[in-house]
Amino acid sequence: MLEPIVGLHHVTAIASDPQRNLDFYCEVLGLRFVKRTVNFDDPGSYHFYFGDDVGSPGSILTFFAWPHASRGRVGAGETSAVAFCVPTSSLPFWEQRVLAAGSAVEHAGERFGDPVLSLGDPDGMRIELVGSDNPSPLVAPRTSNVPAEHTIRGFDGVTLCEAGFEMTAQVIERMGFARAGQENNRIRFVSPARAPGNRIDIRVQPQLVYGHTGAGTVHHIAFRAPSDGAQIEWREVLSKVPLNVTPVLDRTYFQSIYFREPGGVLFEIATDRPGFAFDEPVEHLGEALKLPPWLEKRRADIEQVLLPIELPHVRKEQADA
Repeated sequence: MLEPIVGLHHVTAIASDPQRNLDFYCEVLGLRFVKRTVNFDDPGSYHFYFGDDVGSPGSILTFFAWPHASRGRVGAGETSAVAFCVPTSSLPFWEQRVLAAGSAVEHAGERFGDPVLSLGDPDGMRIELVGSDNPSPLVAPRTSNVPAEHTIRGFDGVTLCEAGFEMTAQVIERMGFARAGQENNRIRFVSPARAPGNRIDIRVQPQLVYGHTGAGTVHHIAFRAPSDGAQIEWREVLSKVPLNVTPVLDRTYFQSIYFREPGGVLFEIATDRPGFAFDEPVEHLGEALKLPPWLEKRRADIEQVLLPIELPHVRKEQADA
């Protein structure tokens, strides 16, 4: 029997200034810096991973950090918003925290019965905090000063901005997500699994032009395959849709396949294993630059090109010493 795709594994976006990106997601949103590595296809730039304390699938937001990258434009064929889940009772805390950090935040009303706060990251990417009365029990980051009861509990879901609907909907439904409701031009699909990131919204906006990649835009979204075998089976299924699916690619911390859904958004299906403790212990996640074996021989050159960064919690410890 085909193992279901339970929800999102990670979301990958584009940032400009790596230190500013690091400070915002660690110091403002309280995520843990789970891994510092490089873009395997562009080793001269960072690839940052943020998540819960252990880098659980469904909690991971990653960034390709391209210094001085120009601002992208969100349009049709793009992921227009990334939503995290927080306890409903924590929304006042988050509103005050974001405002105190000097960032704008707005009440976006209720969406399918859940209250939503909306804010932008330093590059303008749309982040949403969605209140839930029954949030997932993910582990609070040990490096954060956010009280455990208010910590982000992984993804709620993403919003896809699409010029059309039917063909994208067919792919999402083929992946096991069921249509769960509609509010105006927003249609929601939900995985039957109780897992972080099990909601995918399609927002139909045919009046928009197609977006272009740059800082503040989402590069791709990754769905979660619980095992290597399930990933292979899903590759066979999706290839028959037909979709132009890549071979399995080794991303060190997971195995991946990629394809574009008919509306243009790049999808990935990633495995849970081996995970982010593959090359460093949980206690020290994100503290050192990690490279895959085939790039180790280039470490000296790569480190010379990358901008130096400081971990916010280490900087604070040094300031308090």
